[in-house]
Amino acid sequence: MSQILSIGGKIAEIIKKVSEAEWEPEVFVPENKDFGHYSTNVALRLAKLRELNPLDLAKELAEKISRAAPAGFFEEVHAAPPGFVNFWMSKEALCDEFARVSGDRGYGFGEGMKGKTVMVEFTDPNPFKLFHIGHLMSNAIGESIARLYEAAGAKVIRANYQADVGLHVAMSIWGMQHAGDEAPPEDAQLAEKVRYLGKAYAAGSRACRANENSPARAEIETLNKAIYEKSDSRVNALYEKGLKWSLDYFEEIYRRLGTKFDHYFFESDAGKEGLELVLDHNDVFSKSDGAIVFRGEDYGLHTRVFVNTQGLPTYEAKELGLNKKKFKLYPLDLSVIVTGNEINAYFAVLLKAMELVIPDVAEKTRHVPHGMMRLASGKMSSRTGEVIDAESLIDEIKKRVLEKERERDISGSDEETIREDVAIGAIKYSILRQGMGQDIVFDFDKSLSLKGDSGPYLQYAYARLRSILRKSGAQVSSIKCQVSGLNQEAELTLIRKIIEFPDEVSRAAEDLQTSGLANYLHKLAALANKFYETTPVLKEENESRRDALLALLDVASSVLKSGLGFLGIKAPEEI
Repeated sequence: MSQILSIGGKIAEIIKKVSEAEWEPEVFVPENKDFGHYSTNVALRLAKLRELNPLDLAKELAEKISRAAPAGFFEEVHAAPPGFVNFWMSKEALCDEFARVSGDRGYGFGEGMKGKTVMVEFTDPNPFKLFHIGHLMSNAIGESIARLYEAAGAKVIRANYQADVGLHVAMSIWGMQHAGDEAPPEDAQLAEKVRYLGKAYAAGSRACRANENSPARAEIETLNKAIYEKSDSRVNALYEKGLKWSLDYFEEIYRRLGTKFDHYFFESDAGKEGLELVLDHNDVFSKSDGAIVFRGEDYGLHTRVFVNTQGLPTYEAKELGLNKKKFKLYPLDLSVIVTGNEINAYFAVLLKAMELVIPDVAEKTRHVPHGMMRLASGKMSSRTGEVIDAESLIDEIKKRVLEKERERDISGSDEETIREDVAIGAIKYSILRQGMGQDIVFDFDKSLSLKGDSGPYLQYAYARLRSILRKSGAQVSSIKCQVSGLNQEAELTLIRKIIEFPDEVSRAAEDLQTSGLANYLHKLAALANKFYETTPVLKEENESRRDALLALLDVASSVLKSGLGFLGIKAPEEI
């Protein structure tokens, strides 16, 4: 694991020392290169606290920083209105830094969370329902967050919370009971069984919601209680069959997505503990029309039912039990829960109830909401039966990848694996390149473009770099990089981008925002593409310079692969 302090980290140390700031100064890379290779707003913050002119303070800090920095570290340090300090790195500092990282295969990893244990709960599909494209959002984001925490040195436990009881299960069982001869035989393919469950759920959902006073609704409510109590052997048999089909189906999708969960939580297990928590805290919860509720209005929120009129714990109570159970099972320093932002209001109530009932758990729990994935037809709904399931989307993208391969006359021994990696990469990158709370409109053409801001574009850039290295015939690991040979502006620009990597990874982990890292990787890929298109590396006759150029391509490809890995995207050697 890399122990190297990044350039940004070194600048921040110098700033903190000379400014005597009581916080870690922010050092960032300006969008406009005229504002330096790096910049800081520390003078603006300090001026406000000390009631000073920010530009005057920035000028004073610029002089102090120049004097305090190691000789030859900066080329220039300037103050700029209204109070920024901008830094230009010297060529020598860049090359020294590149020489240090060129042999570091742990580059980008850190120790900011070493010794910490973090649980990330994500995906959370409900058994008896299809794994739809909305679950892809949670999976892509949760898996990337888990990897970013691991990159920061934390021990990460991936958790999955699944609603194996509840009204949706009762609807599915009702649909199975009324399916007649439609039920698939035991030796049927798993896909057929899952489609059957989807139809059963849709039938039960329609019957339940058609009329509040219908016999079907009453039957479904009775089933719901029987499932929770496990009081009917015939219902239990249907339940166990459907549950196994669902969980086996989910495991197949997790394998395709590259996620391996460490712990599975189920509503049926969390319900008892959640119910006890509610009943033990009548100072927090109160009775209302035969139910037990949390009056969120007292805290600027809204009222929610935690125990229904039948005495059963609702999803809210089960979630209380779940979060208590997490901390009983594991010594967690942090618990992160990834969900769609459509339940933000619900989560606000839940977190307030947790704060009052299990404050030590609430203090270490963080909710990360995300937007929804949409196609041209709009937001899907699993209640209508018109579900766009995840596997259908992946397989459709794979077909389009195959079409592009035929256009380019590409073939290889790992065609199927590569198509799978590209399809998954296209989906994940489309999700992770956006701000966390934004909705995603998935566009097939843009997401598969080899010329735009897409996952396949980054994968292709990596594959091209590796192709050049293979053609060189050199053992790159044994190449001694003579950085003095890297003196052209295109090379220095690429080096500057490479050495930004640890700061980008650290920032993504701290902010739990993947868009900045995705944007960084796109820029790195674009610079690498421009570099090898304008620099004939394999035709370079000077052996020392050729080795240096190959080392530069090797490091660039390594950073691309690591960065894609942090996003949960594979980097095929060939595309």
